[in-house]
Amino acid sequence: MTAGAPGADLRTALLRLRRATGLPVAFGGLVEAGRPRLRISELSGTATPALRSLAVTSGSGLGGKAVALSRPCAVADYSASRQISHEYDVPVAAEGLRSVLAVPVVVRRRVRGVLYGALRTAQPLGDRTLRAAVEVARDVEQALLVAEEARGLLAAAAPAAASPVSADTGAAARERMREAHAALRALAPRITDPALREELLRACGLLVPDGPDAGHAPVAVDLAPREVDVLAWVAAGATNATAAARLGLRPETVKSYLRSAMRKLGARTRGEAVAAARRAGALP
Repeated sequence: MTAGAPGADLRTALLRLRRATGLPVAFGGLVEAGRPRLRISELSGTATPALRSLAVTSGSGLGGKAVALSRPCAVADYSASRQISHEYDVPVAAEGLRSVLAVPVVVRRRVRGVLYGALRTAQPLGDRTLRAAVEVARDVEQALLVAEEARGLLAAAAPAAASPVSADTGAAARERMREAHAALRALAPRITDPALREELLRACGLLVPDGPDAGHAPVAVDLAPREVDVLAWVAAGATNATAAARLGLRPETVKSYLRSAMRKLGARTRGEAVAAARRAGALP
């Protein structure tokens, strides 16, 4: 999911919301950058385009209330509710919606978007339905956070990628580049947006020098992606436990990947494995 979670990723979240809650209609959008309003960009299960591109101001209507309060809100009968303002009654009525819930997507204490679910009948939406919608919103939040972390790492890695490490580069700069490489590889499997994931992996490749530290020609070694991930964290000085935490793996799994990589590289120690991986052009 990209930093704005547009398009297919947001549509997928709405489909999941409908399945999880049983609500036949779902829609949602993101808060516009630098503006206190939400723009409805994706619809699922709707019968009309009445809600598409609707701009919802913070504090106005149900979604605006969810943005302002930074918490889920629901009404049993939208048009008759006294809990919300009614600037958007016309498009809501055009779609025939009555019971509606709105769940904010909050990243780093800032509302980034809202997911809605709705019925065309007036009835209370129970706690179970609301909890299911909140779970979907939490997944969207996590995806947004991961994408933001990835972009931050890409920005930090860009100078190093543009200027490969030379012999006179300071040890501290080299270690920062290696840590960035390890962090980027750790994030890659968690990125759902293929374009962003590919961009991230390309940046990883740019951080790896064309030749090894000692100037030898790269040696072909068939390392699995997870083996490279583990070696990248080992190269950054991480313990197996730390590498496991950063990669979302069990420590035993990290040990297994490390043993496999060492065998392929003909290495007897962690240090030898890292050095061999660098000679192979797999690590910076």
